[in-house]
Amino acid sequence: MSLSYESSGVDYGQLDAFKRDCQRAARTTAGALAAHGYAEPAATRGESAYLMEAADHYLAHVEEGLGTKNLVADAVYAATGKNFYREIALDTVATIVNDLITCGALPVSVAMHAAVGESGWFADAARRQALVDGWAEGCRQSGAVWGGGETPTLRGLVEKEAIVLAGSAVGRIAPKSLRIAGDVCAGDAIVFLASSGVQTNGLSLCRLIASRLPQGYQTPIGFGDRRTYGEALLAPSVIYVAFVRECQRRGLPLHYVSHVTGHGWRKLMRLDAPFVYEITAPRAAPPLFRFLEQAGPITLREMYATFNQGVGFAACVAPESAAAVVAAATATGYDAWIAGRVRQDGARKAVVIPSLGLDYGADTLQVR
Repeated sequence: MSLSYESSGVDYGQLDAFKRDCQRAARTTAGALAAHGYAEPAATRGESAYLMEAADHYLAHVEEGLGTKNLVADAVYAATGKNFYREIALDTVATIVNDLITCGALPVSVAMHAAVGESGWFADAARRQALVDGWAEGCRQSGAVWGGGETPTLRGLVEKEAIVLAGSAVGRIAPKSLRIAGDVCAGDAIVFLASSGVQTNGLSLCRLIASRLPQGYQTPIGFGDRRTYGEALLAPSVIYVAFVRECQRRGLPLHYVSHVTGHGWRKLMRLDAPFVYEITAPRAAPPLFRFLEQAGPITLREMYATFNQGVGFAACVAPESAAAVVAAATATGYDAWIAGRVRQDGARKAVVIPSLGLDYGADTLQVR
């Protein structure tokens, strides 16, 4: 029987319904901004970052969590002694700041939230220092200050040997013309930036698969990749801040960008407007994803609906700017390519990958 993300205990239908309830209630509080000299821009609710508008700038705010990826690091550490907590810290910072930059904001401050079941978690000096070093490095890569954080001990809520990692970030857009506002047009090109692997999405399903493998995380993934399953899962996430910053520096407008995390490639259609996002040049999935598909087994449709399949960030840009946007990405160290186009098909909203026979309609992504 094929596995799905829901079979690992994650039901996006239930999660997204709660998010929509929160958005409706949150809108009723927007009037409080006026006393601080800010207002709420239209269409910020339901996006990855929350915006606050002033006369000459925007502030952006994001709260994000790592999820369960550190449980993979714990299992690998226990079995092999290899410490991946530097990578785990980079993952956490990445998932925060990559959401923040989707509106064009560059990170100013990042804060850590590290909740443990017992304070003894911090007694392992090597693990603790790796977490600290990785968080600082993530902030440096993001061009942001590490502004502080919180380390609650939550016995009874968090397992004794576990840590729950999350955090928040504040960013700024100035001048206001640098905002990425969702100005997508039919005919826009879609530029993909490669991921390092699963990054931070789908880990509950990855862990379920590990529990069914005789060698667990020590299983070689094959397909030309010499890493074990655990090592491949723990590759640190890519931080895409430098890409957005370089496009701004070069005067290359980004009409819309997506951080490809939860919901897989369906995340490309997060924007409210009805467009079809047609991927005409998908690359072959990297070895880790082919391993997951086979080991699950997981259907191809579920793979692209859950995992990033080798794509961590996507941008919709004017077709005449697409080559220059790829060049900006390459110049800042990213692997990027023109992957498709945006088209209009009446009121239809979808992500389609014709060469793979995949079509995801608007009903498969309901985050607003």
